[in-house]
Amino acid sequence: MAAIVAGKVQTPDEWKREQGMGPSEVLLRDLTLNDQSNINGDSSKEGEKEVDVDELFAEELPGWRGYIEWEDYPDKRAEAAAMLAKVASTFPPPPEFQLGPIPDTNPVLEGVRWKMWHKALGGPLKSIPEESWLRVIQEKHVDMLHLLQFPYNGEPPKRLVTAKPITPNPLFFVRNHGGIPDIDPSKYFLRLDGLVKEPKNISLADLQNEELFPRQTSMVTIQCSGTRRIEQINEYAGEGDEMINAPWAEGAIGTAQWTGVSLKKVIKYCGGLIDGAKHLELYGAETYFKHLEVQNYVVSVPWSKVKLNEVLLAWEMNGEPLPKIHGYPLRVVVFGYIGARSVKWLYRIKAIPKPSQHPVQSKEYLYFNGQVGKHNQLYTKGIQIQEMPVSSAIMEPLSKEIIIHNGSISVKGWAYSGGGHWPERVEVSPDGGFVWYEVPLANLSPKRKFAWRTWHIDLPVDAEGWLELTVRCWDNSLNTQPTFVRSAWNWGLHVTSSCHRVKIYSVNKSKKDTRERLELFEKHGIPFAPLTRPTEEFHIQEEPEVLKFWEEHDPRDVED
Repeated sequence: MAAIVAGKVQTPDEWKREQGMGPSEVLLRDLTLNDQSNINGDSSKEGEKEVDVDELFAEELPGWRGYIEWEDYPDKRAEAAAMLAKVASTFPPPPEFQLGPIPDTNPVLEGVRWKMWHKALGGPLKSIPEESWLRVIQEKHVDMLHLLQFPYNGEPPKRLVTAKPITPNPLFFVRNHGGIPDIDPSKYFLRLDGLVKEPKNISLADLQNEELFPRQTSMVTIQCSGTRRIEQINEYAGEGDEMINAPWAEGAIGTAQWTGVSLKKVIKYCGGLIDGAKHLELYGAETYFKHLEVQNYVVSVPWSKVKLNEVLLAWEMNGEPLPKIHGYPLRVVVFGYIGARSVKWLYRIKAIPKPSQHPVQSKEYLYFNGQVGKHNQLYTKGIQIQEMPVSSAIMEPLSKEIIIHNGSISVKGWAYSGGGHWPERVEVSPDGGFVWYEVPLANLSPKRKFAWRTWHIDLPVDAEGWLELTVRCWDNSLNTQPTFVRSAWNWGLHVTSSCHRVKIYSVNKSKKDTRERLELFEKHGIPFAPLTRPTEEFHIQEEPEVLKFWEEHDPRDVED
C-alpha cells in the first residue's frame, strides 16, 4: 500500500525505482517547466477488441501460399492501411522489455501486434502466424532460443553456436520480418524488370539449368545487425520495437555453404543494365507492416557489389534444399553485408538508378550518432548499414558462471569481419583488457574471405574472484573493435561491435587455500553455488586458529 511521504505518494517499489531497477515506471522530469508534474501519457489499453474483417485480399498467384503482392497496387495498400488505422487503437502497446524486465519465457516475446495486424486484414494472412510457428517446430532445432514468436526471430544457445565451423541448418539463426510463404517450386518464377535491356520471368528450373547459368557454391557468414544487442540494452535503452529490435544475444550469426547462381550472370542473361542503372532492388514475398502501412519486404544492393559475383541467388544450403523458413525456393545471399540485404522468398529484382527508397532500406537499419534519439531522430541522420564491421564474441564460459579451474580457463567463441575482410588475429584478456593473450593459429578455423573463424584458447588465469573475460579481433586490414559498449551504442541498437565482455567468478583450485576450502564444502555436502549464499553450515575459520593468529600479530589498532 502506498504511503504519503512529504506530500508525495511513496510506492512500495520506490527503492527499486530510485536505483534504476524500474525505469519504465519512472516519471519524466522536464527541467524546462516550472511545474514538475508527470507529463507521461497513459498508453495502456484495457482489453483487446476482436477484429472481424471479410477476406478482402486474395493470394497473388496459384501455388504461392502466403504471398500477397502489395508493391504493384498502391490502392490496395491504401485500403489495407485505412483498415489498420481503424483498429489500431484496440491493439496493445509494444511490450516493455528494456526498461522493464525481459520475460523469462521461450518464446521471450510473442509479437501480439503483428499477429493482430495479420488477422485484422483477414484472407490468407489470417492463418499465417500459426502456420509460420508450425514451420519453426518442423525445421528448427528443439533447443533454439525463440526471441520472437511472430514474425519468427530465433538463435541457437551459446553452447551450439560455434560447436561446428559450418552451422547446421536447424541451428542457423532466423530473423524474419513477416510470415513464411509456402511456394510450390514448380510454379515459381523470378521477375526481372526495371532498367534491364530484356525484362524476363525466369523459372527455378531455368535458374538451375547449368547450360544457361554456371553454378556457384560459396561459404558465407550471415550476421544480423542486432547480434549482441542485449549488451546495448543492458547499458542504455534504445528504440523498443520488439520486432525491429528483439533482444538478440551472440547467436544471430551463422555460416553455411550456399549454392546457386551469381546475380551478375542473371543480369547478363537479361541483356545487362541500361539507362544509368546502378542498384538492384530485391523483393521478398512476405507481408511486412511498418507504421500501420502494408508492404512487401524490399531492399537494394549496388551493382558494384553484384558485378564482383558477391550476390548469390541461392536454392541450396549446406548441400540441402533451402529450408522454407530460410527462403525456399530462392533467396539472396549478399557476401559480407548486413543480413537484412539477404532477402528470403525472392520473387522480383528491379534495376534502378539509385538505392531503394523503400522503408526497409531508407528508414530502417540505420546507424545513428550517440546524440540522436527519440527527441531528435531523423532518417537522414542515420548511416545505412551495409558492410558489417569486425566483431567477435565469447560463447564459453557464460556470463556470471562460477569457474573452478587449475590455473587456466577454456574460452571459446567466434570472430568475423564483413565486406571481404577476415579475422587475422583473435586476442582474449582475463582482466577486462589490460593483458591480452593471442589465440594460437592452430585453434582458429580456416580463414575465408566472407566467413567467420571459430576459436578456442586455454586462457592463463591466476587471479580469483570476479573477473571480466574480454575478446577482440583484428582483421586483415588491422581493423579492430571499439573498447566499450558505450562507444558503439546507438538509438537503433544496431551493430554491437565493441569488445565482448563476460564476467565470471574465478576459483583457482591450484591454490592450496582454495583447494582446502572446496574440500570442506564437499565434506559437509554443501553446494558452492549460488555464490551469494552465506556459508552458515560451518565456520570458515576455527576459533583456536583465529586466537593463535592474534597472539602472533599486532591488533587492528595501535596505542601510540
